Amino acid sequence: MNLHRNILKLAVPSIFANITVPLVGMVDIAVAGHLGASGAIPAATLIGGISIGTMLFDLLYWNFGFLRGGTGGLTAQAFGRWRSGISEAVRDITLTLKRALGIALGSGLLLVALQWVVVQVAFLLVDCSSEVQELATQYFYIRIWAAPATLSLFAFKGWFIGMQDTVRPMTSDLIVNFTNILLSVGLAFGYAGLPALGFAGVAYGTLIAQWTGFAYAALAVWSRYGRLFREARDSFAPLGMTEGTGNGSWRAFFVLNRDLFIRSMCMIAVYIGFTMISARYGDMMLAVGAILMKLLMIFSYFTDGFAYAGEALTGRFIGEGSPEGVRTTVRQTFIWSIGVTFLFFLVYGVGGVPLLKLMTSDPDVVESAREFIPWLLLMPVIGCPAFTWDGIFTGATASKDLRNSTAWCVLGFFGVWFIGIGLAKALLGTVSETLAIHILMAAYFTHLAVRALYLTLRARKAIPGV
Repeated sequence: MNLHRNILKLAVPSIFANITVPLVGMVDIAVAGHLGASGAIPAATLIGGISIGTMLFDLLYWNFGFLRGGTGGLTAQAFGRWRSGISEAVRDITLTLKRALGIALGSGLLLVALQWVVVQVAFLLVDCSSEVQELATQYFYIRIWAAPATLSLFAFKGWFIGMQDTVRPMTSDLIVNFTNILLSVGLAFGYAGLPALGFAGVAYGTLIAQWTGFAYAALAVWSRYGRLFREARDSFAPLGMTEGTGNGSWRAFFVLNRDLFIRSMCMIAVYIGFTMISARYGDMMLAVGAILMKLLMIFSYFTDGFAYAGEALTGRFIGEGSPEGVRTTVRQTFIWSIGVTFLFFLVYGVGGVPLLKLMTSDPDVVESAREFIPWLLLMPVIGCPAFTWDGIFTGATASKDLRNSTAWCVLGFFGVWFIGIGLAKALLGTVSETLAIHILMAAYFTHLAVRALYLTLRARKAIPGV
């Protein structure tokens, strides 16, 4: 069975869309960096404001990562059962989306209502300068009004991927991200007749872009898949409050999403920990840490395209009862992911400094970040198995192993950080800002290595056919 064409058909649209995700973050940081170059507020402080503001949303939204992963895995398996001739599975397909959207919209409205509380609690935990805190708070209070749309887009994306359709989420992402870029730049600097809002313009650009994407995704479901909802009995019951079949049951839905919620909390602990630790060492190191993380994530957005393809096809073949299809999917997905690994050796090795200069025009920030470029070369090697297995395990709805892998990686991250800092203090007496960030990078790559190793060891037992 040759699945290369199917994998590329699913992966390439996701990669095109994913490329624009780090581009948005890079543009946001670049806008802040260039505002700082021409204004009264230093570039490092503005970049720190964007970094902390974005971190607050990561803190919120990563809790809801199950809306994408869980929805995608359940939908893919229901799609496979439907393709194999089980007509009742169409109800599971529609119920999964309805349930996910109900949770997304309700949760988004709750976050809007609790926005003041969220900010107060967040800054009890986050240690940063008062200038950065003020900017991050301003950013948060504007962008939070997009919460219902943002969470719903998680659900839409997972459902489209489960339906073996990566064109619709690609289009949605492109609409969101390019609208975000154009409006963030335009509203920050007052281009194209737009008001010049400065730093706040970045947040308003994101707010408008998220609701634009929501409108497109809802229209895409209605126009392309409306017939499925018309075919499914009781498909328009409120929030899908009817029982499906197999993995379409309420119990399967909540068990899966419970595990993925815990997984998201563990991931938050690592990524928020990274930002909080870097913030302890001043605005300059916070800016450096934010830029390094954006550059590291460029690789993940490429390999995630193949992870999404692995997720969609693994779920489909499990639903169809085809172990051979699952086995071939795993093998060929890894072949393509390894190809991306070799490509990014060149990208990071040759383009490290130019990428830094794209992120900010502040020479001090560029010079401070230059020393950490060698760490980028580890990302393709360690990230490839971690991210690829994530997609495959999600398609198999092997949520227990995904949950456990991230629990161990949290221990790895904080273990290396605290042990490394302790040893450095014992041997050197004091820890410089630069050495602290090197230890932090080592902790980050330890967490990736733990994820990759755990999922590799569990694959044969967790995934039918492997």
